[in-house]
Amino acid sequence: MKVELSAEAQAQVDRIDEWWRENRLAVPELFAEELEAALSTLAEMSAVAVHYAPKPIVRRLLLRRSHHHLYIIDEAERVYVIAVWSAYRGRGPRL
Repeated sequence: MKVELSAEAQAQVDRIDEWWRENRLAVPELFAEELEAALSTLAEMSAVAVHYAPKPIVRRLLLRRSHHHLYIIDEAERVYVIAVWSAYRGRGPRL
């Protein structure tokens, strides 16, 4: 299955990754590695534990170690990541 990131999600990934590398010196690669693994898993779509988000067609996947959610739309031919959001923010992104 094809996995795509929206332009907004890609911008969020870039900001999060930059912040992570500058501020998490003990594990600077953690976010990037965890994101890559999640995107690979979504591409395989083999028993992924994806939870429902606030909108009916949107689901979210938690990156457990970095504490970020991927907000996704699962379409027939692709998985579309529309947002990447910290689980600590107290509210979700505008979807």
